Amino acid sequence: MQQQLLLISCAILFGFSDTTNALERPNLILLLADDLGYADLSAFGSEAVRTPHIDKLAQGGMKFTQFYAASAVCTPTRASVLTGRYPLRFDIHRHFPDDESHLPRGVMTLPGLLKRACYQTAHVGKWHLGGLHLKHIRDRAHSIPGPQQHGFDHYLCQNEEQPLRGKLGRARRLYRDGGTCLIRDERQVGPDHPYYNRHFTDINGDETMALIRRFQKTNRPFFINVWWLVPHMPYEPAPEPHWSRTAQRHITDDQHRFRSMVEQMDAKVGQIVATLEQLGIRENTLILFTSDNGAAYEGGIGRLKGGKTDLHEGGIRVPMIVNWPKRISAGRSSNTLAHTNDILPTFCAAARVQLPRDLAIDGINLLPHILDDRPVDEVQRGTLFWQLDLYKHLQRHYPKPKPYSTEVARRGPWKLLCRDGKPRELFNIETDARETNDLLAERPELAEELAKSVRVFLAEPRQSWIDEPSH
Repeated sequence: MQQQLLLISCAILFGFSDTTNALERPNLILLLADDLGYADLSAFGSEAVRTPHIDKLAQGGMKFTQFYAASAVCTPTRASVLTGRYPLRFDIHRHFPDDESHLPRGVMTLPGLLKRACYQTAHVGKWHLGGLHLKHIRDRAHSIPGPQQHGFDHYLCQNEEQPLRGKLGRARRLYRDGGTCLIRDERQVGPDHPYYNRHFTDINGDETMALIRRFQKTNRPFFINVWWLVPHMPYEPAPEPHWSRTAQRHITDDQHRFRSMVEQMDAKVGQIVATLEQLGIRENTLILFTSDNGAAYEGGIGRLKGGKTDLHEGGIRVPMIVNWPKRISAGRSSNTLAHTNDILPTFCAAARVQLPRDLAIDGINLLPHILDDRPVDEVQRGTLFWQLDLYKHLQRHYPKPKPYSTEVARRGPWKLLCRDGKPRELFNIETDARETNDLLAERPELAEELAKSVRVFLAEPRQSWIDEPSH
C-alpha cells in the first residue's frame, strides 16, 4: 500500500498519466570502467582481450565510435557524468589527490534528479569525488559531501584516503584486499562482513546484483551507478578462471595481469545482465557502458595518439555502448560526436524526467538519435571543450607527444589543441583521427577563432569547493 501511494504521488508530481506509466519507466545502469582504452574491447577491435559479455551489449544495442570522456584523467570525467557539465565549471582541472577536494555541495546531479522522480539510486565502486575518509562519515554534518549527499540512497565504496590507498597500491593489493577498506552507507565495513575477504571487482559486481534484486521488489525503477576500478593500476592477477584463460607466452606479466582484470570485469557484467534476465526486467533496463578516460600503460588505443593524461585522441576518446532491448534496435553503430556531458540529459529523457528550467548543463539529449537515428543538431552540439592541467608524464610506455596542450576545442571535424589559450595544433579528426597532419599553418583564421572560444570558456565563472564556507 505504501509503495502504491508513493507511485501515485510520483505520477502526480512528475506528470505521469497513471502509476502504470510510472512503473514502465526504464531501470538505468551506468557501467564506467577506469582507464579502459578505446581499443580494449573486442567490439572495438581488441585482439588481446576477450570481452564476450560487453560485446553482446554492443551487438544487441548501439555503439558510439566517436564518444569522448570529459578529461584524460578520472576525477573531472566523473564530475561530468554526474552533472552534465564541464568539470571546469566546478574548478576541477586534474584528478583529486585523496585530500579535502570534492565536488561542491548542493550541485544538482543525475541521481538527485532521478530521485525526485521516485527512482531508487545507488552508487557502487570507485568514487574519487571527495568525502570518503572515515572522519567524513563520522561527522558528516561538519564535513564534506560524499555519495549520499550528492543524491544516492545507497553506496558501497573503498575508503579513499592516504596513506591507506597508497600502501595498497604499492603492494599491488588494492583489488585483492579491496574488501578490507570498504565504506557502505556511511559505515565502515568490518571483518565480520562477507565482503571483507573478497576481491574488489567481485564485490562491485555482487553488490550490484544484490541491489537489483532488492530494488526490483519495490516496483519502483532504479538507477545504479557502477564505477569499476578496472583496469586502473595496480595491475594484479585476477582470480581463476580469468588468470589461466588470459595466459600467453609472448606477453609480459603486467599485460597478463591487465588482460585477466578486464576479463574478470566482463564476466561480472555478464552476471549482472543474467540477473536482470532472471528477474524478468532485462527488456526495460537501459545499460550504458563507457570509460572515464583513455588507456594507461597496458591498455589499447588502437591507431590513436597519446593516452591517459594527454588530450590527443588516445587520452579522451573511449568506447561507449548503450543497450535497451525494449527500445534500441540491435547491431547499430554511430559515428556521431558525443560526450560524457550527454549522459545526464539522455538518462533523464529515457526516464521521462524533465530537467528544471534553471538547470544549466553542457550536454545534449542523445535519445532521439539512439532510438530513431535522428541526426544530432550541429548548432545545438556547438563547440566542445576540454581543459586539463599539464601532466608532463604520459601514462604509457613512450614519451608524451609534443607540443604539450592544456585545452581542446572541438567543432565538427575540427580539433584545436591549445596551451593556456594559445593554439598549438589543429587537426581534422574525420580525415585524420591519428592526428598526424597538423593544419595550424594552413588554417590560421580557423585556429584563432577556436582559440578565442577557448579563452572565453576559460574565463567563465566557476563554482569551486574552495569557496564554500568551512564546516
